[in-house]
Amino acid sequence: MSLANFLELVEFKAKSASVFPFIVGLFFSWYFLNSVNAAYAILFFVAMFLFNMFVDIWDNYNDYRHSDLEIYKTGTNIIGREHLSIPLLQGIMATFFFVAMGIGVFLTVQVGWPLLWMGIFCFLIGLLYAAGPVPISNTPFGELASGFTMGVMITLISVYINSYQIFQWDSQLLWKILLAASPEFVWIANIMFANNICDAHEDEMNKRHTIVHYLGVKTSVWLWNALNVLAILLIFFGIYVGVYPIALIAIVVMLPMIIKQMRLFTHKQVKRETFVCSVKILINGSLGLCLGFLIYLVYSLVA
Repeated sequence: MSLANFLELVEFKAKSASVFPFIVGLFFSWYFLNSVNAAYAILFFVAMFLFNMFVDIWDNYNDYRHSDLEIYKTGTNIIGREHLSIPLLQGIMATFFFVAMGIGVFLTVQVGWPLLWMGIFCFLIGLLYAAGPVPISNTPFGELASGFTMGVMITLISVYINSYQIFQWDSQLLWKILLAASPEFVWIANIMFANNICDAHEDEMNKRHTIVHYLGVKTSVWLWNALNVLAILLIFFGIYVGVYPIALIAIVVMLPMIIKQMRLFTHKQVKRETFVCSVKILINGSLGLCLGFLIYLVYSLVA
């Protein structure tokens, strides 16, 4: 398997969907709880990244196995198109899965049982997303599942690992974490949404009834744009209520680039050409958040 095939198989271009929630959780723990556990955070990042790659291979693997469309299996799906070895894929998946699980067990011993239950939830969603009698990705709930699991749960776990020794499971703190994670939740869900919009015709042939099946492409594109606007508004609301430092107003620097990508996707919804617009929006928006946090960090060190 070539490196290019591997990167496509694990959908490397969309890996920001797991990286940025981790960073948001890290910054939140530092900003709000004044706590960072670097070694445990790095281990969690490795486990998270490996499991995320496992899920993407698992998704492609199950789509290949269960599709009845020969044109999809041999022309669209990376496994059939590039004649990838099934035993090799199974070995890679097993390695990623069990290494991620092993790191998770080790971290649970170190930081406490709550991590185990959060990890089990994420593992179950990851497994059921593309498998089972009715895979989550084949339903109208795929966007919600991916957005919540990656946008909210990764942020929550990142906060917990970095502050487990002082973390309190009270509604006020959980509300603040949810609000801090909400832009990532929306943007990650929108990546799945954009994918389903681009695949609308193919999904109909594969009998995958995603939310686009019920809304139609035109309405879905409108909603996709509205959700991008909502993510920006949630950032300003977070600043207003004090969940984010005022420095996160830096997000305005990224607005022209976000608007450009919104226009490109609205004009054309083609998988190989414009799906990446949604990924770029997540990257630009998340970089705006990180820039704001870094500005605050520099200011707090100098002041």
